[in-house]
Amino acid sequence: MNSTTPSPSFSFAKMFCSLFGHNYHLSKSVTDHVKEYTCSNCGEQATTNSKGHLETMTPKLKEINKDLAFVHAKKMARKNENKIFQVAS
Repeated sequence: MNSTTPSPSFSFAKMFCSLFGHNYHLSKSVTDHVKEYTCSNCGEQATTNSKGHLETMTPKLKEINKDLAFVHAKKMARKNENKIFQVAS
């Protein structure tokens, strides 16, 4: 018979955040307007939504931000490439 110890769901960091609120710090800048934040106490992740409000990170939002960052980086690279050719000519 396999006996496993249950993982504790109680955490002082989560309790602190539920009482006093999260202490979010910028963890990733996806674009100029979309950012990802991480709580320094409990590690919860959040991102900005279309209205600029913080929203708890979900797997769907992670995928959206990853794709958005890819498109934004590609656009910035193309924009910088066009600047180089304009200056040279």
